[in-house]
This record gives sequence, C-alpha cells and structure tokens, in this order.
Amino acid sequence: MNTKSYFFQSFAIVALAFVAFIGFKQILPDKIFSDSKVDSKNVLIDSLLLESVAKDSLSLKSDSIEESERKLGQQKIVYDASEGIEFPSETFDNYKGYQYLISFYEKLYQLEQNPQRHVRIAYYGDSMTDGDLIVQDVRNNYQDRFGGNGVGFVSITSESAASRGSVRSTYSKNWKTQSYLNVKRPASPFGVNGHVFFANDQTNPTWVQYEAGLPKHTTTLDNPTLFYGRASKRGNVNFIIGKDTLKKSLSPNNLVNTLKVTSGSIKAFKANFIHADSIPIYGFNFDNGIGVHVDNFSQRGNSGLPISMFDASVMQAFDNNLKYDLIVLHYGTNVLNYGTKNYFWYEKGMTKTVNKIKESFPGVSILIVSTADKSTKYDLEMKTDSAVVPLMKAQKKYALETESGFVNLYTLMGGDGSMVKWVDETPAKANKDYTHFNQRGAKAIGNLLYSQLNNGYEQYKILRQKRETGVRPKAIRKPKADSVSVEKDSVNE
Repeated sequence: MNTKSYFFQSFAIVALAFVAFIGFKQILPDKIFSDSKVDSKNVLIDSLLLESVAKDSLSLKSDSIEESERKLGQQKIVYDASEGIEFPSETFDNYKGYQYLISFYEKLYQLEQNPQRHVRIAYYGDSMTDGDLIVQDVRNNYQDRFGGNGVGFVSITSESAASRGSVRSTYSKNWKTQSYLNVKRPASPFGVNGHVFFANDQTNPTWVQYEAGLPKHTTTLDNPTLFYGRASKRGNVNFIIGKDTLKKSLSPNNLVNTLKVTSGSIKAFKANFIHADSIPIYGFNFDNGIGVHVDNFSQRGNSGLPISMFDASVMQAFDNNLKYDLIVLHYGTNVLNYGTKNYFWYEKGMTKTVNKIKESFPGVSILIVSTADKSTKYDLEMKTDSAVVPLMKAQKKYALETESGFVNLYTLMGGDGSMVKWVDETPAKANKDYTHFNQRGAKAIGNLLYSQLNNGYEQYKILRQKRETGVRPKAIRKPKADSVSVEKDSVNE
C-alpha cells in the first residue's frame, strides 16, 4: 500500500473516531463534560488551595462521614450568657450562631441610639462578590437603616474595576501588583485587601483615578484617604481635583500610614505617584465617618485560605484606623469539584484562617457564609452538584468550632435544585454557568443575607431589653448527655 493510501486510511480512522466521540458524549454519565465555557485567561485559583487539595487525605470513608454528620445534626448547641445575654439553643442543622455576633449587634444598637457613631464591616469573598455584587446590596440595606455614605476601602487595581458601579476607577498599566492568591512572600506585607501595589514610575507616570458611583450612598467620594506601608525612602503624590493640584509627601515611617486627600466630599480625583516605587501602596478609603460602612475585599479564585498568611501586626495597624466590628467570610465557589466530598482539610485550613482573623482584629465578630447551590449535568439533567452539601456542612462545622455566626446560603436560596430554578426562571437570577448570580440574583442574595443578620439583631434587642428590665428569657432545658455545649465568658475577650 503506498503512502497516499496510508494517509486516506488514517484520515478515515480519525474521522470515524471523532464521530463516535460525539455520539458517546451524549450518553456518558456524571460530570465528565462541563456544561459551561470557561475563560481560562481570567481563571485564578489560589496556591494554598491547590496545595491543600494535593495533600488531601481520603482516609475517612464516606459512610463514616455521613454517620458522624447524622449524629451531629440533631445535637443541641446550648450557649452560656455573654454580657448577660443568652440566645436560645440551636441544633447543628439549624445553626446560625447569633450568640457570636453579640459584640457586632451591640455596636449596631449603640449606633441606633447615637447616629454619630460608626460601624464597619469587612466582606471577604471570591467571584460571587466580584464587581461589588451582593456586598453593595448588604451595604445599601445597612446604610438605608443606620445611615452612612461611602463605598469604603477600594484597592488600587482590580479585575472588576470596569464592571463595578458603586465606584469607578481607572489606573495606569505599570502598577506592580502582588496578591495573597499566588505570592507567599511579598516584597512588603499584604494590606487588609490581600494585595500590595508598587508604583513602577521609573519610566512612565503611575496613576490611579476614582469617580463616585451612581447608586445612592455612593454618589460622592467622602473623606478620600490613601493607605500605604513602611519603606526606607520617601515619595510624593499629586492629587488632581478638577482644575486644582494638591502636592503632598509620602512619609512611610509606620507599618500602615494614611494621607487624607481632602476633607469632605468630592466627585472625582486623580492621584499621580512620583518617586514612590519603593513604597507599598494599599488603596483608598471613602466614608463619611458615621453610620455603617462595608468594605468589599473580593478576589476571583480565592478559597479563603490565603487570609491565614496575613501579618497580624499589619492588620492590627489597619484596624486601628478602620475599626472593624464584623468580618464576613463568603467562600466556596472555588473549593467544589476536587474529586472528594471529604472536606476535613478545608475545615482545618479555614479554622486556621478564622484564628488568624481573631489575632489580627481582636474582639471582632465573624460571620461565615456558606457556598450557594451549584448545578452540574448528571445524565443529561442539571442537578445540585453532589459536593455542595458536604462543603456546606464543613463550613458550618468550622463556623461552630471557631465560634462564628453562620449563614447557610444553600438553604437560604432554596436548597436542592434551587440554582436551576434561578437560572431558568424569567427573568433569570443566575448565569448559565449555574454557579454565579447575575445583578438581579445578587440583589436578592444581598437582601436575604441582610434579612438573616437583621433578624438576629432584632432578637438581640429583645434579649437586651429583658436584661435591662430584669426580666429573664424563658429557661432553656439542660442538654442531654450527647449535646454540644458551647461556652464563652465575654464578647470582649
């Protein structure tokens, strides 16, 4: 047989194989093929997550995990009073942990009595909160009720800058960025946003520009203030506001330094950094100093584990300026689908993360928000991914273990099969990747989150009033022998 015949024979075999592949693809089961297209250029997965998955031990059998979870589900969680307040007991299945949000609720109560006070929330998340989705609606709800103007802390650069409506920002392309997502030993410590930026201004100007957003409470840039770190050399920055230019010096003497652009509210400004290439730059804060402010620290591809790399002393320096009362950890999207339903490794890693937060922000309340529902194709039908519930339970376990509040986003949005409904209904509330919410869905989720937090606050006010009037809440029966007893002496520990 000559070379030409071999060529045609080989081509025919390849063609038949391709046709067979297309045919068999339609009948092959369970998750072999993804139902959505992925833009690999924009996909980031943090290095700590990849390392944790690589080390994941599958020593526990799934049936033993299910049995232990079944026993845990009905166990009672009975709280000891904190500051004379004791929330009713819960089971693991319905755990919300309002007891551990008492210090946050007390700050809200004090703000409600005196509108000149200030409450601040840091909201850490992944692509679910990209572009200020969900967070902007939580922020809006709080500011509607308790007052406050301003979008909070904003990084120098961001993947979602172009799509964010609550603040508009543009920046030069020569910023050098280091992220806790993929750098373990940054040139200078990461900021509260998990990033550190350097103005690479040796050859070209390095600048960033901000403009106030359109949504209410964010229509001005209030008290714009630059945050930057320690360095051996000084630098300069020129702030251009309208037709005026304010020339100011950067004195990087402390772990965290601040420089106010101007007092009051402005609509926009541009910052040109000059001879500042050695100074770590973190970002700008915008708030009017009273009411509630919510910072969105979203990062695509984040599992939450990189927060464990924070420098506690640097975070305490940030906290001395910003004074956080609640820190929200909203993760899960990037933790699903790694070939296991045993998330003990993630429980362990996130417990370390929460403990780092407690060290970094002493006395702060912590709220864990679970994974939302996510759908995957099984036998040609979109259904709840089999890893969603195991991950949600793991998140609930480390919330309880670390004495954190908990929002079960999976059940809050409807539970099993809810993502399919959110995608298929008209108008849709989620995208065709069956993972992420659209603007409409994000607003609904933000409202649901706020509603649960506010429900806890309203209960807190009732318990507080009973404490002040000397009327004790109804006695709670003592737990049985297999109950989980949770103790905490004071919310101010």
